[in-house]
Amino acid sequence: MKILIDMNLSPEWTVVFTKYGIESLHWSTVGDPRATDRVIMEWARVNDYAVFTHDLDFGALLAATQANAPSVIQVRIQDVLPANIESLIVEVFHQFEPQIESGAFISVDETRSRVRILPITLR
Repeated sequence: MKILIDMNLSPEWTVVFTKYGIESLHWSTVGDPRATDRVIMEWARVNDYAVFTHDLDFGALLAATQANAPSVIQVRIQDVLPANIESLIVEVFHQFEPQIESGAFISVDETRSRVRILPITLR
């Protein structure tokens, strides 16, 4: 599993993920910090990365485009620093690794995680 960390999350997440054997990059090391969400999504899709974000727009983009990839893990928690939610996020990544690998949108908050398999179809 390869994770692309969005600009709205700390680069410290790369250290956390490395500790747990999860390959990751922070967007600031591979792309323009002012890039649009579409650019970030396309880079992740082409390079086979899942996107880890705090931005609500990525889920909307997946729904609007009905894309099969990339997977998106969206954190819906106010305090997104690794020191506060490291164990929760790592647990979600391990629990849903097959879904992340095959294409999913995962929304994580303090009490639960919700998974939608891609593509997200509008009803």
